Amino acid sequence: MNLHQGFQKSNILFKSKCSLKKTVNRLLLLCAGCLMLNQVQAQADKRLELADQYFAAGEYYTAAGLYGQFLNPDVKEKPATDFPLHSKKNKSGKMGSYENKLAILFKQAESYRLAHYWTEAAALYKECFEKDAAQFGVALYWFGVCQRSLGNYTVAEESINRFVSEQAAGHPFLQAAEQEKNTLEFIRGQLARPDSVLYSLQKLGTSFETEKGFYAPMRGSSNQVLITSTETDPVVVAGNNPHHNRLFTAVLVAGSLQNIQQVVIQNNDSTFNQGAGSISADGRYLYFTQWKKEQGQSGASIYYSGKTENGWSQPALLHSVNQQGSSSKQPFCSVDGKYLFFASDREGGMGNFDIWYAPLQADGQTGEPVNAGSIINTPGNEQAPFYHNASSTLVFSSDRMPGMGGYDLFMSRGKETNWKAPENLGYPVNSSRDDVYFSAFEKDNLLTNAFFSSDRGSECCLATYSVSKASKKKMLSGIVYDCKDNEPVVNAEVNLKTASGKTITTITGEDGRYLFELGDGLNPSEFLVNKEKYNEKNAGVTVETNKTGWLTDTLFTAAICMEKKLVIKVENVVTVYFDFDQSKLKDRGIVQLDSIYTVLTENPTATIQISGYTDGLGSVEYNQVLSDKRARACADYLVEKGIDAARISFESFGACCPVEMEMLNGRDNPDGRSMNRRALINIDKGE
Repeated sequence: MNLHQGFQKSNILFKSKCSLKKTVNRLLLLCAGCLMLNQVQAQADKRLELADQYFAAGEYYTAAGLYGQFLNPDVKEKPATDFPLHSKKNKSGKMGSYENKLAILFKQAESYRLAHYWTEAAALYKECFEKDAAQFGVALYWFGVCQRSLGNYTVAEESINRFVSEQAAGHPFLQAAEQEKNTLEFIRGQLARPDSVLYSLQKLGTSFETEKGFYAPMRGSSNQVLITSTETDPVVVAGNNPHHNRLFTAVLVAGSLQNIQQVVIQNNDSTFNQGAGSISADGRYLYFTQWKKEQGQSGASIYYSGKTENGWSQPALLHSVNQQGSSSKQPFCSVDGKYLFFASDREGGMGNFDIWYAPLQADGQTGEPVNAGSIINTPGNEQAPFYHNASSTLVFSSDRMPGMGGYDLFMSRGKETNWKAPENLGYPVNSSRDDVYFSAFEKDNLLTNAFFSSDRGSECCLATYSVSKASKKKMLSGIVYDCKDNEPVVNAEVNLKTASGKTITTITGEDGRYLFELGDGLNPSEFLVNKEKYNEKNAGVTVETNKTGWLTDTLFTAAICMEKKLVIKVENVVTVYFDFDQSKLKDRGIVQLDSIYTVLTENPTATIQISGYTDGLGSVEYNQVLSDKRARACADYLVEKGIDAARISFESFGACCPVEMEMLNGRDNPDGRSMNRRALINIDKGE
C-alpha cells in the first residue's frame, strides 16, 4: 500500500460502506455522550480516553465526534476561563499523551479522513497546518489528499507542491507526496480521455428506505442480484452494535433494485457480519464472507452453505481457503463452475491482500488455493475479484499505480496464472475515490450493463452504479489503383459483401481510397469493384494493418489493382499474339476478343476478317496449318460466345508478311519472331 494510503484502510469489506453508517455512528456517539454527561464534572477527560478507544477499534466517525466534544464541550461544562488551543492542561482533567489541543484536533482530522468524511477532515487539517506548520506540516499533505478525494484537483496539486517545497529532505511523507503528484497527473489525463463520451453511468435506485444503502452487487441469472446491506438486529444486546451487514436478494427493474429480501441462512451466528456473496454455477452452494470486530480487531473468513427448501443451510467454514492468523474474503464462483476466486492476505502472497483461486469440488469444498501470480498481485492490495468467462477477463480492485486514488478497478485477460498486464479501466468507471465490487452478466459484453460500487459523490459511503460502454466505430479502409501506372482510381464503385450476404457500397475519393463503417455483426468477406473503362475486379478482404483510436478502430486492407479494358472501335485492326508453336489463346488475346465481341453485339451489321500468321521457323506446309489453327481459334471463340459464323471470315498465310525482322546482324531476333506469331482481325462497319 502507498504511504499516503497507509492510514486509510486495510480492508474495505470491514467497513459498513453505506449511508446507514453515518446514522449508526451518530447514535453511538449520542449514547456515549449521554453516558459521559452524567460524569462530566468529575471526569471530563473520559471523552478523550473513550475517543482513543473508538479510534483504535476502527470506529473513526464516532471517535471524531468524541474528540470534537472534548475540544468543544457544552456551554454547561465549560470552566469559567476559556483556555487557548495550545493549553497543555484543562482544569477538568489532563489530555493524556496529547501535547496540546491542536494535537487532538489533528487526531480528529485523522478520524474524519479514515471515515471518508473528506470535507470535515480537510477543514481540520487546514486549521492544524495554518496554526502550527512546524509541528503539523504533514497536515498540508493530508489536506491535499482530501482535496483530491473531493475532486478539487487544482487545490490538491497546489497543496502537495507546497508541502514538497517546505519539507526537508528525508521527510517520511515526501515519497507519498510524489506518488500523489503522479496520481493527480494520471487523473488529469483520464479526465481528458475522448472516449469518455462512450460511457453511460447510472446510480442504481432501491426500494430501501433512503438512509439504507447497499454494495457488492453480484449479478445472477436473468435480472436477479445478490447484494450486501445493513439490517437492524431484532434483539438489541447491551454493548453490541445492533446493526450488521447481511446478504439480500433483489430484482433489477428499470435501473432500480426491487423486491429486496434478506437471504435466509439457518442457525447463523447473528453477531457476525455477512457480505460479498456468490452462488455456485449450479445454484447448490452460497459462498460469502463473515467477520466481526472483537477487541478492536477484525478477521474475515469465507463460509459456504448448501441450498435448502427454505433458504440455505447452517454455514460451514471453507477450511482450504481460510488460514489461521489471516483474512480471506470476497469469494466469487466462476460461471463455468471450475474455480472460486477470493482475496486473502494469507502466507505465500505478494504483499497485503492478493487475488487467489481454488478449484471447486462437487461437495462445495475447494482444493488447494493458488496465488494468481505477480502479474496480477502487487505488494499493495488486490481485492474483490470477478471473472468474466465469456471474455476471459479478470476484473479486480487495487490501490496500485497508476490509479486515480483509493481503489481503482483493473482488468486483465487470461486465466489461472497466465495473465496479461492489468489495465486500469479508467475514467469514468474509476474516480478519485474507492471503486470496487465489479460484476457483469456473462451473456453480455464486459461493459454492458455492468455493476460496481463507489463512494464518489457521497459524503463517505459506497453506492452502486450501472455502467455501459458503447462500441467504438469500426472502419474498413483501403485504396484502389491502376495496375499499369499505379495511379489512384478515382470514383470507383466499391461493393463490400459481408458474410451474412449484405452488400454495402461506397465510392473512392481523389486519392483512390474507400472507407466503410462496419456496424455490429458485419463481417466483411469480399470486394467487387467497378469503374468505367476498367475490368470488373473481385478481391478478398485481407487486413494488413490496423489502427486503434479513442473513438474509432480502423482496419486497413490490401490495395486493389484494376486493369483498363481494351476498348476496340469498329475502325480498329486488332492483333492477337500467340506463343511459339501454339494456337491456344492467351489471356490477353481473350480480353481482346471479348472487346471485339462487344463491338459486334453493339453493331449488328459489322463483320470481321481474321488472318493467321507464323514466324519463319518450320516448313511451309507446317506453318500453313499452324496459321490456319490460329485464325480458327479466334473465330471459334467468338462463335462460342454467340456471334453468327456468317459474320466471320478467315484466311491463313503461314510465314508470309513478317512485321518484324527475325534476324539482326546475322543473329536470331526472338522479339521480332514473337511479333510475327499473330492473327490480324479487321473489323468492317458494314452498311
